[in-house]
Amino acid sequence: MEPQKIMPSSRPHPPVLCKVTHHSIELYWDLEKKAKRRGPQEQWCRFSIEEEDPKMHTYGIIYTGYATKHVVEGLEPRTLYRFRLKVTSPSGECEYSPLVSVSTTREPISSEHFHRAVSVNDEDLLVRILQGGHVKVDVPNKFGFTALMVAAQKGYISLMLACYAGHLDVVKYLRRHGASWQARDLGGCTAMHWAADGGHCSVIEWMIEDGCEVDVVDTGSGWTPLMRVSAVSGNQRVASLLIEAGANVNVKDRNGKTPLMVAVLNNHEELVQLLLDKGADASIKNEFGKGVLEMARVFDRQSVVSLLEERKKKQRPEKSSVC
Repeated sequence: MEPQKIMPSSRPHPPVLCKVTHHSIELYWDLEKKAKRRGPQEQWCRFSIEEEDPKMHTYGIIYTGYATKHVVEGLEPRTLYRFRLKVTSPSGECEYSPLVSVSTTREPISSEHFHRAVSVNDEDLLVRILQGGHVKVDVPNKFGFTALMVAAQKGYISLMLACYAGHLDVVKYLRRHGASWQARDLGGCTAMHWAADGGHCSVIEWMIEDGCEVDVVDTGSGWTPLMRVSAVSGNQRVASLLIEAGANVNVKDRNGKTPLMVAVLNNHEELVQLLLDKGADASIKNEFGKGVLEMARVFDRQSVVSLLEERKKKQRPEKSSVC
């Protein structure tokens, strides 16, 4: 006999995606009030992560226990996986979350693949390689030429590559010959997104002076260049340049996350401080109703938790005394 299910009104949220690679997916989930850990462990709710078998349409348990996060490893690159969370109460009642779907990334590519993509004008592959951010762009080929040199005449892709690599002279050259700031790659990113990933402040400063938009949103995840800084490098100087030029510190992506939330999730403590100083709103909630403080606690970011709690304490109005 199957255990009685918890009432639908208490249905748990699906697992949240944290980090995805070509062979692993990291999931986490929040404790609801009813699942808070009080007393001995046998009185706690137990969590299980189940993976769907796409052929049989059945589910297999890949994790069960009392933790609030789990890394699924040994996965295939570029493959779609579907998971759900099962919460079982101490009395045996259980409830399932909605499914969450996620695809693993492509397998990492070397600088040799990068050169090959440029030499045969494979723009799709070139964009994917550079968006991964793991290939050095200045590695020369056997003739002593970098990929940037080879790509210099290939239009807007070359402009993005030059911005990412920090070659200001090439950026200026391409702009003089008609390369546009408005051009987008296949993921909907602009040259400013690429420049933010590269982190070369002199290039970004010149781009801003030349009229390049700093708060442009990509067409994939709904991320601005500031959001990419919060996710990838945590570079304070780049973030400051973007904010001073008008970047919105409270912009939300398609999942309701702000730059502050992304910086907290990636443990960029100094960037968290900068964003707060620049007006980031720590009270904003994502689509699951979770704020930055809850996220920091789930991921055990103790220094960030202390920072946020101290900032919250300072913002509380002092109680006036009555004589």
